[in-house]
Amino acid sequence: MNAPDPDSAPPAQAAAVGGVHIKYLHHCPRQLWLYGRGYRPEQRSDLVALGEVVDETTYTRRRDVDLGEAKIDWVTAGAIVHETKSSRTPSPAHAAQVRHYCLLLERRGVTVRGGTVHYPLARPPPTSPPGRGGPSRGRRG
Repeated sequence: MNAPDPDSAPPAQAAAVGGVHIKYLHHCPRQLWLYGRGYRPEQRSDLVALGEVVDETTYTRRRDVDLGEAKIDWVTAGAIVHETKSSRTPSPAHAAQVRHYCLLLERRGVTVRGGTVHYPLARPPPTSPPGRGGPSRGRRG
């Protein structure tokens, strides 16, 4: 039996790995296992529905980039990958998804300069100035 050629194209299975696979790999291996076998409980999830609304209502001037196995929220001039999350806090899984999208683009011959994750719900709420019923940012004394 011949050894696999390290310069050959990746197997078809590897090409079918999308962003959701990467998210589940970091979030919950059991969920990845189920997802890989076609089980999709997230289709009925309120959190997934919220994420879809956030995706559709923020950064509306951008266009999705559909790679087949993955859908990138958008790519700006200079090949910078952008991903939008409904979470208020960063997660290693979010950064891993962006890195995966960069890899998929590189495999297609695009020289990617980097990527960023946007958290539109994490914007700080407006606060009133100290002394007018709002929180104080000064020292307690």
